[in-house]
Amino acid sequence: MPVEGGSSSGSASAARHPKQKRKAHSLSIRRTNSTEDRPLGIHRGDMLEGQDSKLPLSLRSNLLDLFGQIEREFENLYIENLELRREIDSLNERLTGDGQTVEGGDPTKGALKTKASHSTSQLSQKLKTTYKASTSKIVSSFKATTGSRALCQLLKEYVGHRDGIWDLSVTRTQPVVLGTASADHSALLWSIETGKCLLRYAGHAGSVNSIKFHPTEQMALTASGDQTAHIWRYMVQLPAPQPPPDVSAPCDDDQDSSDREEGEVDGEGPCEVPTVRVATATLKSHQGVVIAADWLVGGRQVVTASWDRAANLYEVETSELVHTLTGHDQELTHCCTHPTQRLVVTSSRDTTFRLWDFRDPSIHSVNVFQGHTDTVTSAVFTVGDNVVSGSDDRTVKVWDLKNMRSPIATIRTDSAVNRISVSANQRIIALPHDNRQVRLFDMSGQRLARLPRSNRMGHRRMVCCTAWNEENQSCNLFTCGFDRQAIGWNINIPALLQEK
Repeated sequence: MPVEGGSSSGSASAARHPKQKRKAHSLSIRRTNSTEDRPLGIHRGDMLEGQDSKLPLSLRSNLLDLFGQIEREFENLYIENLELRREIDSLNERLTGDGQTVEGGDPTKGALKTKASHSTSQLSQKLKTTYKASTSKIVSSFKATTGSRALCQLLKEYVGHRDGIWDLSVTRTQPVVLGTASADHSALLWSIETGKCLLRYAGHAGSVNSIKFHPTEQMALTASGDQTAHIWRYMVQLPAPQPPPDVSAPCDDDQDSSDREEGEVDGEGPCEVPTVRVATATLKSHQGVVIAADWLVGGRQVVTASWDRAANLYEVETSELVHTLTGHDQELTHCCTHPTQRLVVTSSRDTTFRLWDFRDPSIHSVNVFQGHTDTVTSAVFTVGDNVVSGSDDRTVKVWDLKNMRSPIATIRTDSAVNRISVSANQRIIALPHDNRQVRLFDMSGQRLARLPRSNRMGHRRMVCCTAWNEENQSCNLFTCGFDRQAIGWNINIPALLQEK
């Protein structure tokens, strides 16, 4: 925070500071008394020299000037008040002369009571109108979730990182594990059922900003603040599953979790786990922080997004740089690839996201979309022909790839939106917010639910990312935040859609 300096400006600010009210009041009284008692012909400097004070003469003189101005303002207000009282007395005399009586012994109170009664009536009407409007909003917001106590069930908490978690992802092959990327320079792999840490990747020299898994092999792709992206192999063995905890809550739990200490974490961090320190391939063509990376369909190429305002396309087998995608005016914030086509979408702080088409090897087209008014924090593909973009302008927009001139749906929220995700089967959008909330919407923009957040569960700081894992009717949603933990949730999709 800025620090105020300078003698004269500092004294003025000190006089205005709330903590100095009592001191300023005593000085004001001293100034008034000294003015009344000061004999004519004595200058201010002579008077200041005769007073016992440790303040410098210039500072005391400045303070007296300020309080003199305050005193003159009060004098003007006092005179204006006297004139108003005379006008009120005159009006009340006319009323009395016309045969009208004034309530109360004090005529001033009677006139004021008439005005106050009228103002109170207006205020009462405004309060009734506001109450009716707000009540209808509250009722409508609960329509989608009333009685749905089994919609969202806490699955497991994954605690072990020493700093905030920026990103998380679920493997696409067996064994199915959860991966988290953290500002503590590491990426961890977790057993989803037990919450046990299975493996640590410690090959980066900076914050690990994203993690994505190869579509068919046991390989991970991580992006880092050390200006590189790493491809590394992993081998894990899942522990025996444990019975799930019997913890459920409605999806619109409004309890706050702020009474938990910020540094407090439940459970213990990972014990000694296998650690991978050497990458299979290192991609290092960027000149700034690599904020995100993803695999193209087939897993033979990867794309990286950086704060150097460019995205790079690499060959996995040779680590060769194939293309540099330029055009954004500011730092990139995210990149995502289409699940079945050679399409890439990059988002940026320049309020735009760009769609790059690599389906034709001879032509690499790009389209720019300007639907937001602030940083686009992420833009992701769905299984169909849609792109969903989220922004710091507190909106999420759904776009049709066939006609992206304007969004087909707009979701307005009360907080900045971070890295969103869309479920593959049911196409449900999960929105992580700066205000620690996680909300679920459908593709038409209708709100479905909000994950519970209370003293017993939920994130205590901003939620950075969400990721889905769908198996038949069972659907898990994973969230991570800057409170150093990831959380797994079991979402009852049939019940959720039935409430819709």
